[in-house]
Amino acid sequence: MAMLETIVNFMNDLLWGKLLVYGLVGAGLFFTVRLGFIQITHFAHGLKILSISRRPGRNGLSSFQVFCTSMAARVGAGNMAGVAVAIGAAGPGAVFWMWAIALLGMATAMIESTLAQVYKVKDVDGQYRGGPSYYMEKGLGQRWMGILFSILLIICFGLVFNAVQANTITGAMTAVFDLNPIYVGVAIAVLSGLVIMGGLKKVAKVSEIVVPVMALAYIAIALVVVLMNVEQLPAVFMLVINSAFGWQEAAAGGVAYSVAQAMQAGIARGLFSNEAGMGSAANIAASASPNPNHPASQGFVQMMGVFVDTIVICTATAAIILLSGDAAGSGDGIAKTINALSSHVGDWGGAFIAFAILLFCFTSIIANYSYAETNVMFLSGNKKGALPIFRLVVLGMVMFGAVAKINIVWNLADVSMGLMALVNMIALLLLSGLAVRVINDYRQQIKAGEEPMFDTDKFPELAEQLEDGIWKNKPAESSK
Repeated sequence: MAMLETIVNFMNDLLWGKLLVYGLVGAGLFFTVRLGFIQITHFAHGLKILSISRRPGRNGLSSFQVFCTSMAARVGAGNMAGVAVAIGAAGPGAVFWMWAIALLGMATAMIESTLAQVYKVKDVDGQYRGGPSYYMEKGLGQRWMGILFSILLIICFGLVFNAVQANTITGAMTAVFDLNPIYVGVAIAVLSGLVIMGGLKKVAKVSEIVVPVMALAYIAIALVVVLMNVEQLPAVFMLVINSAFGWQEAAAGGVAYSVAQAMQAGIARGLFSNEAGMGSAANIAASASPNPNHPASQGFVQMMGVFVDTIVICTATAAIILLSGDAAGSGDGIAKTINALSSHVGDWGGAFIAFAILLFCFTSIIANYSYAETNVMFLSGNKKGALPIFRLVVLGMVMFGAVAKINIVWNLADVSMGLMALVNMIALLLLSGLAVRVINDYRQQIKAGEEPMFDTDKFPELAEQLEDGIWKNKPAESSK
């Protein structure tokens, strides 16, 4: 076991300390420049697309359902505990670098979700499926690459992460309400089973209801805290900026170390939280019937998902902690957030955080399952025979996670997710030329005052790659 832990720790240090941080930041910069800083120039358009995305699709989910499902997976305990860990380890400056990587990640999310839409297929029930595995097979002609990605995602999101989410719920419920972990585990497994047995559409319907409620409630309490401490905001903001660039440590001679620590902690936190470039959210992005009916419109929806997750929700946690004036102490991870909120609003803050974790982690379980389901379908040739058995395995992992000590399993999941992200980033870079052309096609139609439609005749190289009947190339057929 000691040997396994040593290997796993080495892999995590290599992946998350060097390769992925530099790789995902570099890719984010590359995509940002190639798309002409689209996350800034078209931010208002992204909000507009999100506001009209509730219309249900004929063969897929509505864009709003897909947005909520991807947010269910993105927004979890990491938004509360992970931000606290980053601040505790590297100081308030980590928040600035968290913002920076989120802005770059918005461009990466735009690329991967657009590609997921371009190469989507239909399963036996007519439901859209897609994601990195599909664009690796169809766009690059490398099914082996898609199989590797699918296996890594199923292990990471379908099994291990769900065990970790269940473990987080149990920890919060036992700590705050002194509940028996076995009873909590059974309750989580039963509730999860009721949702995931209904498949992708049931997951999306539950996410559409729960995610907005939980996110708005958490943002609301953060706003209350900000208003209670509004006179401190300028000082806290300057603290973040000064810490990010090491200015307040200059006199002590520790500038390089503090800047490096803040950058690494903030970038890693942002990447873990918003998932941009990992290929996970792209799995559900492909399931939408986009509005307008063009692949890039779903790219805009997922771009806004990164913004809401990191710039809005993670910042809410940072505000609660930093305005408490106790960024360096009072516990670690979720304990720091609980202590900070309790210092603002009283003892009921701990119960609020426990309830928030319950909702955040439960919706993460069902959304993670939806990602894995699409990849099980990929491996089985879009046939559903393996899904009942897989659902039982997922619920077994949920129960296991609720009662087990799973530190080594969490570390293994980090390795799996890191490898998954590397495979996806290679595919994104190889297919980025096509993705940029598709996105530019959308922008040209918007500029001309037209409702965008995807005319496949403009992309002759896709003729042999797209599944028949997914995209129509005549205006009369494409518009709804």
